[in-house]
Parts: sequence; structure tokens; C-alpha cells
Amino acid sequence: MLRKSLFLPFLFHLLLLRYADPARSCTRDSSVVDSVSEFEMVQHQVRGSLKIKDDCSFRVSQFDMLPGYDVHWWGAHDSDFDSLTNGFIISNTGLSGTYMNTTFDVPLRSNVTWDMINVLAVWDRATASDFGHIVLRREASAKPPPTVFENCKVLSNNFRLRWSLNVSEDSLEIGLEAATGITDFMAFGWADPSAEDSDLMIGGDVAVAGFKEDGLPFVDDFFITKYSECVKNGDGVAQGVCPDSVYEGHSGVGLANRSMLVYGHRKDGVSFVRYRWHLTKVNGIYDRPVNRSANMKVIWALGPIKPPDSISPYYLPQNHGPENYGHLVLNVSEHVNDCPGPLEAEDKEDQDIIIADANVPLVVSSAPAMHYPNPPNPAKVLYINKKEAPVLRVERGVPVKFSIQAGHNVALYITSDPLGGNATTRNLTETIYAGGPEAHGVEATPTELVWAPNRNTPDHIYYHSLYDKKMGWRVEVVDGGLSDMYNNSVNLDDQQVTFFWTLSKHSISIAARGEKKSGYIAVGFGSGMVNSFVYVGWMDDTGTGHVNSYWIDGKDASSIHRTQENLTHVRCKTENGIITWEFTRPLDPSCRREKRVECKNIIDPTTPLKVVWAMGAKWTNDHLTDRNMHSSTSNRPILVQLKRGSAEAEQDLLPVLAVHGFMMFIAWGILFPGGILAARYLKHLKGDGWFRIHVYSQYSGLIIVLLALLFAVSELRGFYVGSTHVKFGLATIFFACIQPVNAFLRPQKPANGEQAPFKRVIWEYFHATVGRCAIVVGIAALFTGMKHLGVRYDVENVHGLSWAMTMWFLMGALIVIYLEYYERKRIKKQISAKSNWVFGNIEEDDSVDLLSSTRTTADKESLPSHRMEVQLEPLNR
Repeated sequence: MLRKSLFLPFLFHLLLLRYADPARSCTRDSSVVDSVSEFEMVQHQVRGSLKIKDDCSFRVSQFDMLPGYDVHWWGAHDSDFDSLTNGFIISNTGLSGTYMNTTFDVPLRSNVTWDMINVLAVWDRATASDFGHIVLRREASAKPPPTVFENCKVLSNNFRLRWSLNVSEDSLEIGLEAATGITDFMAFGWADPSAEDSDLMIGGDVAVAGFKEDGLPFVDDFFITKYSECVKNGDGVAQGVCPDSVYEGHSGVGLANRSMLVYGHRKDGVSFVRYRWHLTKVNGIYDRPVNRSANMKVIWALGPIKPPDSISPYYLPQNHGPENYGHLVLNVSEHVNDCPGPLEAEDKEDQDIIIADANVPLVVSSAPAMHYPNPPNPAKVLYINKKEAPVLRVERGVPVKFSIQAGHNVALYITSDPLGGNATTRNLTETIYAGGPEAHGVEATPTELVWAPNRNTPDHIYYHSLYDKKMGWRVEVVDGGLSDMYNNSVNLDDQQVTFFWTLSKHSISIAARGEKKSGYIAVGFGSGMVNSFVYVGWMDDTGTGHVNSYWIDGKDASSIHRTQENLTHVRCKTENGIITWEFTRPLDPSCRREKRVECKNIIDPTTPLKVVWAMGAKWTNDHLTDRNMHSSTSNRPILVQLKRGSAEAEQDLLPVLAVHGFMMFIAWGILFPGGILAARYLKHLKGDGWFRIHVYSQYSGLIIVLLALLFAVSELRGFYVGSTHVKFGLATIFFACIQPVNAFLRPQKPANGEQAPFKRVIWEYFHATVGRCAIVVGIAALFTGMKHLGVRYDVENVHGLSWAMTMWFLMGALIVIYLEYYERKRIKKQISAKSNWVFGNIEEDDSVDLLSSTRTTADKESLPSHRMEVQLEPLNR
């Protein structure tokens, strides 16, 4: 019995060894046997080495990986997109969970040989994702992947230092790796050997690495002289945490960078930058030599970084805070590897997020892939609003409008399949929610697609091309949002900020949302940030949101003045670095404008509101400095039509509109007044010259007015009656068109010597009154047009033009006064001359004209060509 109990475990152990280690009976004929390669990291922080043991198994050592969904060992003929996506599973042993410096053996499937595999990858079938791979038949001279180092040291829970010593070149290959934000810096370097532990940062020679706004890595050599951001004092001497080139002056720009960038990536919320650092080759007093065999003090820090602006062309580190820095003693010649596994960031999503709104179409285009979030990928991928394969967030019940301009060979569709490209061609099923073969177009003739997610739409689906796999990315479907809360929304300049509003009788509710990560968002009402009322939303260090109002009258920090506007229902939040803020304010502040500048911040819903925006790294309630300057801003204002719910970019003065204004001035400033003056003051001249001048000038003016109206309507592509100028203009055109009709209906003039009939008198009064009204309203239209010119197009010399036009009409008024005085004097002289007893002159007095309010005689528009007189003279007796 005892023998039997001992035999059974022994037999079980033999069977276990037999099936658990099939490599015992494997051959070693393949050319790749005993080859060792390092994994090239693509996603999920995959690291490790792989050794081919024999023809049917391999060993993975020091393997790191963050968990996926359905991860397998994968074989392919090449590392390109088509080969990897058409690859195959090579082992029944899957990969699940997190791997941390793990070493294990993996058997191949019985039907798989090494001749079938040229690329061995860690592959997630659920998302068709390459986590990392190895090219087996690589050239002997090929360098290892840039993420591979000989040593690794943990600096903090989220910051690691990796390095390899190159004695022959007297340099270090250094890799900085941190689970931190994409807008944060990583700093590492050598301290002043003579400094105390409490003051090690001063005199430190460090490399500062990070990522630019376009996603590209950078590294620069810095020297620390003071615990502050890099500034120059009054003598032009740099102080603080400054690049070496700043200390060495303009001649040293680009020449003083001791660090040389080798590689950098941003994956899974982890920043990694590799650079080369010379040990003893130093260029000046701001470089510290490194003794490779000595124990030396090193310093490190993490924190936010300020991008270049108009003041400084450098990426400058900001305050790292009380915890994100430290120091230690390091000997770069000693072998160290105390990194327990992959770094895991809390926020792994770096991809841009586009939040769809009901009234704003999403422009879908295609362009070369630069930072596609789910490799491998084709050479061309989909862009939405100029962002590469962003996460698209939509709201249930809110229609999403796409303007498809990606080309006729790219048909957009919304699908449940993570790969796209028509799953039925891969013998798989998928649910198509919108789009299809007809959803294609180009920029000249885009195709519009409208999709309304409903309550049954899953939380996560995908947008892709129907004809090619993996051109798009993920769609997040959520409940409710800003589009449901506000009646109107528009994209501001460059589509980086979305502006929302809802009008009520006496107030307006406003919201703004950034379309990229930032520290704060500022929205201003004006042509630019200077001389504007500005609202700034940001999150403080405790995660509390704020919205403040300001008046800005200059370009430096001292010109930003906090105001006390009556803002209610204030909210500010951030999600994945995207800031959204909201508030409600009165349209007309109920305060005295002469005492508080914010009382002048009146919003007139009938007038286009000029809106600009700016973004930056950091804002504060306390004293503002140039460090709070924006890193990006709008290039031009957007004119938001609050009542109409639309917007358009502010444009320079259009040439056709300038012609419109000039033609209107010719008509209402010269021709119409000239025709009226001719009828008033030239009738005493013989002949009908005054009548011809009057008629020709009026008809010429009317033709010019109508042509100018057509030019304006054609250029603006519509006829809008919202502004005061347009209302006055319509009134003038109405009066101008009445006069020809009035002249056509003119009653017959009476015979010579007869009393003018009542109809003729009424006609004369009406004709004169309409003419006078037309002139007055026409002049008002000219001046309101000038004002509209200044408000809409921000023309700098509009005030000068207005004053010139004022002087023109004042000069015309003086001329009228003089002519009126001369005319009345002439009439009096003519009346006194009647005492000469010349009788029989039947020529009528032309001095009494249509514009006279005492006119009761018949209209004398034409004179007989002959003259008949009877003169009686006294007889001499």
C-alpha cells in the first residue's frame, strides 16, 4: 500500500514533465535557435528579452507588460501593418494580467515552425493591437531598441532612471521614464559636489526633458542658480532654472546644449526620453564633469512646464511642488536594476478628445499617420477637426453631423468592430450604426452624414473607413452634456475652443470648452485680448475650479485687472485635462459705469459679439506674472450672432463693400443734394438748364444707389435687416424710389396767370417734403455705415473718415445758407423793381420754386421761346 502511494505522485510528476516541457524532444535545426533579441516597445510598456531555445519553444526573460483584453503570442512575416493584421497565433499559452520582470518558457503550437515566423509579437486580438514585437532575422549590426538599457534605478513611485555607460565614447545613454502628464517635465542631473544636502539644487547641472505641443520630444541642458523660473534682471543677467544658452548669451544659442536627444515616446500615459550625456567633455562653467567610477550626488524633479511664448523661446520648468523632487548618490559604473515592473499611469489616454455638438459639423478628413493611438496602422488615417484619430465623444439623443472630406476612396461608417474595413470580409459580424458606401466626399463637394445615438447605443463603438482597416478610433457614447443645456454653440477660431450660450430676457448663460489639454481657458469679448473683458476658468492645486472676470488694457501681467462682475451658476471642471467652465451674467450690468469698468461690459444680442480665446499652463487667484502668459491664442475674432445662433470669422474690409460706401457717398453726398440745390437756386436763370440738372442728377443718384445695394447684397450673400445702418439704408432707398413715381403722377400745371389747383399744391408739398426727408435719412445712413464699418471690420481710420464726411456736410450747409441769403435778397430786389410800371411782361417769377413753403402759383417748369411786351409810357404835354 505504501509503495502504491509513492508510485502515483511519481508517475504524475513524470507525466507533468512530459507534457509541460515538450522541448525535451525537440530538434535544434533552425537557424534562429540560441538567438537572443530584445522586445521593441509599442504599447502597454512591453519590455524583455527573448531567446529561441529550440525548434518548438522560446524563453522570455525579465518580461514587463500591462494587461490587455485577449493577448496572445503572434507570428507574422513582416512588421508592417498588413502583415501583422494578417498574422496568426503561434502558442496556446496566452498572456493575461500584469507581468513584472517575469521569466518563463513558451511552447509553439505543433503546427508552427520558426520558418513561418519572421516577426514575433505580443498581440491583442480584441483591438488588433501590437504591444511589442521582435524581428527574428535581424542584421547582426542592428542596434537594440532605444528602450533597452543596462541599468535601472527607481527615483520615486512614478519616476525611473535608466542608463548605459559607454566608456569608449566617454558618455552615458540616459533614459528618463515617468508616469506623468504630457505637459510635465522630467529633470535629472548632477549636483554641485560642495553643496549641502539641504541646498543641492543650487549649482546643479541637469537635463530637462519633455514633450512639445506637437507631441515631439525635447531635451535641453539647464543650470540652476536660483529657486525660480528663468528670468533676466535689469542688467540682463539670467537667474533661476535656465538653459545654458541663456547664460552664454545669444551667441551661444543652439551651441550650449550638452545633452543630445536620441529618442522619445509617450505611451500609456508614460513619458520616455532617451538622450546622450557627455561625462568629461564640458563646454563652460555651466557644465559639471562626471567621474564614471565615483559616487556622485544626483538630483531629479518632476513638474509642469511652460511652453515658449513671446517673452521666452524656451520650455521652462515651473515649481515642482513639495514631493516631486529628490537626490541620491549614484555610481554610473555599478550595475543596478531595482525596477520591479512596468510603470502604470492613472491616466493612460493621451489622445485628443473631440466632443460632438448638435449644431457644429465635424469635419472628417484623411492625412498621414503621426501619432495613431492603436498601432499598427495604415499610412493614412482619419482626422476629425484637424486632430489625428481622436476619441469622439457623443451624447445620446443629440444628432451628430459629419462633413466627410476624406476622399472618395474613404467611406465613413460607425461600427461595433474595432478594426473597421467591413468585418464581413473577415467572416465576422458587426453592427453598423451610421454611414456606409455613400458616405464619402472631398473638400470641394463634402458629403453630410447625420447620426443620432440613442439609448440602445453601446458606450464604446468605433468610427472607421468601410474599405480599409484601422483608419479611425473609438467613439464614447455618454448621457447628456453641454449641447443639451445650451441653445447655441459655435467653434471659435482654429476650432480649439467651443463657445456655448443661451439667451433670456435680461441675462445670458455662457459656457466654454477647450478641445485640447491646458491649465486654463480664457475667453474675451473684443478684437483681441488687449482692451477686452475676459473670463478665465482654471483648476487650482486642490482640484477646485474657478471662473474669474478681468479687464485687460495691456500686454503684460500688470495690465490684467480683476473685476467684480455679477456671475452666477459658476462651474468649472476638468476631464482628461480638458477644461469646461460655465456661468450666467446679466446682459446689462446694473451699476454706475463711471465708477466700475465692468459696468461697461454690456452685451447687445442684436449686435455681433466679437469673441477671442487663449490657453496657458497655469493661472492663479494671487499675483499674476508673465509666467501666466498664454501659450496659444486665437488668430482673429469670431463674430457671434447671439440671436441668430451663428458665427463667422471677422474679415478685413471687403473691396466691394468699400465700393458700396463710395457709391453711396457720391449719390447722397453729391448728386441728390446737387439736384435739389439746382431746383432751388438756379431757376432764375434763363432756359431749362436747372430742370435738366435736377432730373439727371436725381436719376443718376438713384441708379448708383441701386447698384451699390446690389453690390453689398451680392458680397454678403444675403440681405439682413438687423443693423441700424441697413434700416436707414432701406428708408433712403424707399424715399429715393418714391420721387420718380411722384414725378410721373405730377398734376398738370396751370396756365399763365391762373391760380394753382389744390392737387398741384399738395403734390408740390409732398414732392418737397419727401426730397428733404430722403436727404436727411441718406446722411444718417452714411454716418451709421461708418460706425458699422468700425464695429464690424475694426477699420483704424474710421473716425478720421467720419470727421471728413462731417466737414463735407458742414461745408455744404454753409453754402446752402449763403445761397438762401442771396436768393432772398434777389427776390426782394425783384419785387421792388416792379414799381417801374413795366406792364405786360408775362414771364413768370422763377424765384418762387418747389421748395418754397409759400408757393401758391402755378409751376413754371418751361418758358416760351418768345417774349411779348406792352410798355406804357407817360405822354409829355
